[in-house]
Amino acid sequence: MKNKSTEIFANAPVPKAVISNIIPSIISMIMVLLYNLADTFFIGQTKNAYMVAAVSLVTPVFLIFMAVGMLFGIGGTSLISRLLGEGRGERAKHTSAFCFWTGLVIGIAAMVLIWIFVDPICRMVGASDDTIGYAAQYLNIVAVGIPFLIIGNTFSNVIRSEGKAQVAMTGMIIGNLLNIVLDPIMILGFHWNVAGAAVATVIGNICAAVFYLIHLLSKRSMLSIRLKDYKIKGGIASGVLAIGIPASLNSVLMSVSNILINNVMTRYGDMAVAGLGVAMKVNMIVVMLLIGLGTGIQPLLGYCYGAGNKKRYLSVLKFSLCLAFALSLIMTVVCYVFAGPLVTAFLDNADAFAFGMSFSRTYILSGPVMGILFVFINAIQSTGAALPSLVLSVSRQGLLYIPILFVFSRIFDSARMVAMAQPVTDYLSAALAVVLFLVTYKKYFSYGSQRA
Repeated sequence: MKNKSTEIFANAPVPKAVISNIIPSIISMIMVLLYNLADTFFIGQTKNAYMVAAVSLVTPVFLIFMAVGMLFGIGGTSLISRLLGEGRGERAKHTSAFCFWTGLVIGIAAMVLIWIFVDPICRMVGASDDTIGYAAQYLNIVAVGIPFLIIGNTFSNVIRSEGKAQVAMTGMIIGNLLNIVLDPIMILGFHWNVAGAAVATVIGNICAAVFYLIHLLSKRSMLSIRLKDYKIKGGIASGVLAIGIPASLNSVLMSVSNILINNVMTRYGDMAVAGLGVAMKVNMIVVMLLIGLGTGIQPLLGYCYGAGNKKRYLSVLKFSLCLAFALSLIMTVVCYVFAGPLVTAFLDNADAFAFGMSFSRTYILSGPVMGILFVFINAIQSTGAALPSLVLSVSRQGLLYIPILFVFSRIFDSARMVAMAQPVTDYLSAALAVVLFLVTYKKYFSYGSQRA
């Protein structure tokens, strides 16, 4: 099943096919980055470092529900792109409907649970007596947008699988741009502080989700969210979950690891927590760009795999790796050199700035290998290889990072050395990703070529 949207997957020159898919994806990630930076920046303008610390503490909780969207988004994209490569359009519709309705139900349940247990959740992530009021206020409001957050994160990925990368990008831009515009109005103009940041986030998530729903209900989409197309059997649920769970586990474990390191950093005080939160935002500049590149090529690789086109698959992969490595080096240098001005934009407290500067230059040491890591993660996911995806996902922020963090926190009595656990983990993860891809390619693509 080919149309104008998927024709570029099959026949366009490799550089054109890669660039046309990654540019909308990178722009989407830039908008997500700006949204994340805007929240922290405008809250920082209140000159209250406790508010900055509070939002940093509850961000991992928010990321857990973004991970649910990633579960259905990455899992759905992997399966749908392979189905379209095989010419199985009807099953692709059933898959997208499954992703929508299942994600919506989970989102509504999560919203209710947060309202019931908001204070225990805030304490669990490390909120102190000085920050818990702000943290609970932010989380209570943000919970309203969780169903829309899941829908938005799901279909910002899934829509790319039908070759509509620009539509996926537009939805992300709408949601995040609204958030960025509303942040200064609600945080500083209305003096709502953290509540204003939360309200802006909810409105952005709702608008992005509505945009995607309008597209999916139109005749322009090959996919469906109609209840009549909802199916769970026939390999649909297992196909989505096989890749979606490993992909989302990485985000869940990232949230868990953030909670753990925030708790470790509390021994150095709330200013260390605030500095760490800002350092993560600075590091996110590199990470989000490279995630955009990796997720941008996944539908293209998945289509090539589904069609059994081994030569084109390898060409796309090689071009993407070269591009990712070059972008990694450039962004690492930029963020290292300009770490000072970037941290200053969020923090003016001298102690918090000192921590933020130190942590930013520590975290950015991962930069040179991050592009390679995310390309191989998405290359593995594009084949539907569930076990290698699972191993890689639970290793980076779980099996590798958590023990390393624990050892570093025991050995070193230095906040900077505790933060060093992340770069060490990232280099080990990149090496693991290369090994797992080679195993995956030998096993799964050989099967795909025989099937085709």
